[in-house]
Amino acid sequence: MQSKADQFEKPLPELAEQTKALSHPARLAILQILAKRDGCICGEIVDDLPLAQATVSRHLKVLKEAGLIQGTIDGPSVCYCLDPEGIRALRQQLESFLGDLLDAGVSTSISA
Repeated sequence: MQSKADQFEKPLPELAEQTKALSHPARLAILQILAKRDGCICGEIVDDLPLAQATVSRHLKVLKEAGLIQGTIDGPSVCYCLDPEGIRALRQQLESFLGDLLDAGVSTSISA
């Protein structure tokens, strides 16, 4: 079954999913934690946040599904790190999208 989001031109549905993944402060904090470390076990992320293990796990799942982080199984634990390709792609898509808005004359509305 096709969703309403799938009816829009690419890359809008993907960009919407990725920006939705960024829409929670806990997910932004997780990205910051992972950026400061080479990789990290989920339990270490929980120690740095005022959230329960299950809540952090849900946030990690959203970030992974959005292609912003990677996770590898290491015994009973999962080691997470940033997905550099996913982060670069999101940056390029945002720069392109926002640039297109400004180029289309929206800059006069934004500065007013």
